[in-house]
Amino acid sequence: MPDRTHDFGLYGARGERGSQAAARVLDSLAGGITSPVTSRRGLTARLRYLTRSPAGRHAMREAGLTITPRTLRAWLGGKQRPNRNNLEKIDTAYRTLRRRNVAGHLLRRLNANGGTRVEIHPLDQSRVPDPRQRVLEYRRFNIRAWDAIIDAWARNDPRALDDAWIDQIINLGSQWGKYEYVTSVGFAA
Repeated sequence: MPDRTHDFGLYGARGERGSQAAARVLDSLAGGITSPVTSRRGLTARLRYLTRSPAGRHAMREAGLTITPRTLRAWLGGKQRPNRNNLEKIDTAYRTLRRRNVAGHLLRRLNANGGTRVEIHPLDQSRVPDPRQRVLEYRRFNIRAWDAIIDAWARNDPRALDDAWIDQIINLGSQWGKYEYVTSVGFAA
């Protein structure tokens, strides 16, 4: 059984951790505001989403955004614009709250009917010398229990997400280590 990859990219392979690719797919399934936070529309939509509930205000504090009600009114009214650091904190708070709000729905959706089919596109070896290349093929498998993956994603915990993802790709068999890094991941959800 292979162990985790320690020196990824040493010979020129390119890709990303499968858990990062899965998180990106989950973010796209979660939907949400598509306008960038730097636009007036995107900023206003995020601020309204965050200020509608105590959970949103809590997410803002967790992201390190401590502002006065007066400043918030000025931002919402367009009289003032947050600096780049605060824009990042607003976007982080929004994504955190959005993940928490849709986690239950995504969990039910992905666990329904015995799980969800996952497609893994292997890492890019075009820059790896021939003697060092591995035989990789496109793989499909079914994840039946998404609980740990969704929980780690909702908490925005990359380490726990990676551990939960590895727990699932072990089901690929003795060659699961070949698919720890990928070019992309897709869900049939």
